[in-house]
Amino acid sequence: MREPGTPNSSGVQGSPCTLPPRRTVLKSALAVGLSAFLPPALGACTGGERPENLIVAGGEPGGFYLEFSTLLAAALERHGLAHHARAVSTGGSLDNIAQLRAGRAAFAVALADAASGQPGGDAAEITAIGKVYENYVHCVVRKDSGIQDISGLAGRRVAVGQPGSGTSLTTPRLFEAAGLATSAGVAAPPAGTAAVENLGLNDGIAALKAGTVDALFWSGGVPTAAIAAAQQNVALALLDLSGLLPELRRRYGGIYDRVLIPEGSYPGVPAVWTVGAPNLLLCRRDLDNGTVERTVQLLVHSAAELIPQSSLGVQFLSAESLINTAGVPLHPAAADAYRALHG
Repeated sequence: MREPGTPNSSGVQGSPCTLPPRRTVLKSALAVGLSAFLPPALGACTGGERPENLIVAGGEPGGFYLEFSTLLAAALERHGLAHHARAVSTGGSLDNIAQLRAGRAAFAVALADAASGQPGGDAAEITAIGKVYENYVHCVVRKDSGIQDISGLAGRRVAVGQPGSGTSLTTPRLFEAAGLATSAGVAAPPAGTAAVENLGLNDGIAALKAGTVDALFWSGGVPTAAIAAAQQNVALALLDLSGLLPELRRRYGGIYDRVLIPEGSYPGVPAVWTVGAPNLLLCRRDLDNGTVERTVQLLVHSAAELIPQSSLGVQFLSAESLINTAGVPLHPAAADAYRALHG
């Protein structure tokens, strides 16, 4: 898996005003890179029965999951893959996988580490349609906190994601890799221990601004809109988590990557290395082959329609990355569709 480029190589020059050119370049690259092996039109692949309703399990308001899922649902409907499609707000990766298993959603976005830990089942077995973008773990602190690295969270109160989120799965792994003990529901944690609270993105940001927590963990795209908005009210900083990567890989294999949050992603925040994980579009194995195949065609042909407006464009769909699902098996119809596209 490729690391996102440095601020210079990615086209991000430290200001949000550079976003439109970067998005234009991304769209052009997608068009050139895919044109060599794609059929002439998505519409040619949308015959047959269309589902009446398709639900995409998204995430929290203000995060990339829900933003991406909303764009995907609109594209599914616009391109005729379903009569109606909509995204729903959820707690995140683990919640989304539960929605799939229960049959309440046809598609879901989730972190690869959450998906790879799911036990198999018969009809409800979870499979991937493709890697849709890279997730970046943010450890957000107030700039005036004096916290310089993850070891500085000892004796502090930390928001670690709401239950059901991918963040709530990843954060304990980060603490373990750092050798930092945690305790829940402790107002004054003992020395060498961080007090953790299960707060999601929006509640965690509110607590960080109010000073009731000292740090917030969040796993999402770059930039995350809710964090960018909070930066307008309180000066924030991001901790470098990349030093934990060797231990994470020793424990969990190659799921995690060293990735860069570019300078300018958040106003006044310098570039910082962190831990990333693939973000996957998932479905149940029993989702009909036609819907899966047409969704692959949509991801490939219409990738530029699925990039959230806030994105810096350094982590989204590309021809070579869609099939890199970090060991989570592709749906058989998705695998067939990629083989057909690549010849």
